Amino acid sequence: MKIAIVGAGFAGISSAKVLRQLGHDVTVLEKTPDIGGVWSRTRRYPGLKTQNNKGTYCLSDKKMPRDYPEWPSGEQVAAYLSSYADEFGVTPYVRLDTEVQHAAPTPGGGWDVTTAQGTEHFDHLVLASGIFSRPFVPPVEGLEDFEQAGGQYLPSSEFHSMDQVRGKHTVVLGYGKSACDITVEIAKEAAATSVVARELLWKMPRKVSGVVNYKYLMLTRLGEGLFRYRSVNGAERLLHAKDSMMANNMLGTVESVTTKQLKLDKLGLIPQGTFADIAKSTVSLATEGFFEGVSTGAIRVHRDTVISRFLEKDGKPHAELANGQVLRADVVIAATGWTQDIPFLPREVLDQLLDENGDFLLYRQIHPINVADLSFAGYNSSFFSPLSAEVSAIWIGSHLGGHHQVPSREEMLEQTRARLAWMRERTGGMHARGTNIIPFSMHNVDEVLSDVGLDVPRRTKAKQWLMPVKPADYRRITPRLARRMGVDSR
Repeated sequence: MKIAIVGAGFAGISSAKVLRQLGHDVTVLEKTPDIGGVWSRTRRYPGLKTQNNKGTYCLSDKKMPRDYPEWPSGEQVAAYLSSYADEFGVTPYVRLDTEVQHAAPTPGGGWDVTTAQGTEHFDHLVLASGIFSRPFVPPVEGLEDFEQAGGQYLPSSEFHSMDQVRGKHTVVLGYGKSACDITVEIAKEAAATSVVARELLWKMPRKVSGVVNYKYLMLTRLGEGLFRYRSVNGAERLLHAKDSMMANNMLGTVESVTTKQLKLDKLGLIPQGTFADIAKSTVSLATEGFFEGVSTGAIRVHRDTVISRFLEKDGKPHAELANGQVLRADVVIAATGWTQDIPFLPREVLDQLLDENGDFLLYRQIHPINVADLSFAGYNSSFFSPLSAEVSAIWIGSHLGGHHQVPSREEMLEQTRARLAWMRERTGGMHARGTNIIPFSMHNVDEVLSDVGLDVPRRTKAKQWLMPVKPADYRRITPRLARRMGVDSR
């Protein structure tokens, strides 16, 4: 087939590589000037690092370079992905600086895809543009007066240089990983650095008690198994016996150790709820230097509040918080997440993609139940994003090649609606419109590969219970699929 892939991040590049190996003619359309997706230089902020260690944050057939640190920088990740595209012959099929302006299904099948260079027809369209498509910047009253007083209000994706904050009073909105990463860097140069957090999240040190690496706790099947999935099997039954007594005790121990190690009680930064409740979908690594900065006063955290309005005071830009505090704010950086947006699809197509709650009706988070000749690759938030993206590409290639069939439309709708209802309930609606699979990343990988009929050996999965998941364990699946389909994948 002639296939268009939108996006040149991990999902787009791995999809191009897998689908080429399965005999398809691919074209990758990327609106930025470089390969990288969320790691593109157009989106990187100072201090950006991976959430995963390099051993788990890579594609199956190419490890991160040996000289990379354990938690690579954004620039290093982009360089890795670019070298991957070169090594596997994908780069010639990537069109950079090529933004998709419109994509519409055609009556005879396939899609017409329009860019500034014109309109081209493709047999199939793969959306690999990611769930982090457009930065969400909360609207704040008084912005015009604030800007007239010299204030700046921008998303984190537009913060590229320390010159933007040097010597200025800077406020960061948010408390996720990106917010804390940015804050630590800003505090080195700004006149004053404040964090305004609507809700505190649990953070985990890279080394719990200074000894146990985070990857042995959260990047294993045991770590995933501490959270109750829709159905529990095998060892998970033991963890969740007696109302999950064992799992909750283990999570409670992590919460206690983390609280003590990061001095959250002393700093007044213990999140509401328990680690077992909140970590289900929002656990993130503690940024090195963040809590130390709070302890020394270099960083001030205003918790459980938001900016209610901007104002000019004594000729200077300020921000008033919902709790009544007023902060000098020369620069306000919104690290407040992303809006899921597919602006180039017609309204009638979007209506078919979404349910009545605005959630995506995607079988296995890949296959649109109501739209033909369209697939989503990597459209999930996962602890193992590169591997999850690659596995979704394998599923797409298998399905397009007739290697496996999907259930009936009615069965897919029933299964998908049940999954979405469960996700909404367990996350209190914070499930990213059905795309957030954290912490059940490996459950998702298992389900996707079960459809394809290919998987890693049981002994490999047993090893993954105590050791971090290695994407390299899955490197033979695409060649095996190609052989089954009678395709020369060399």
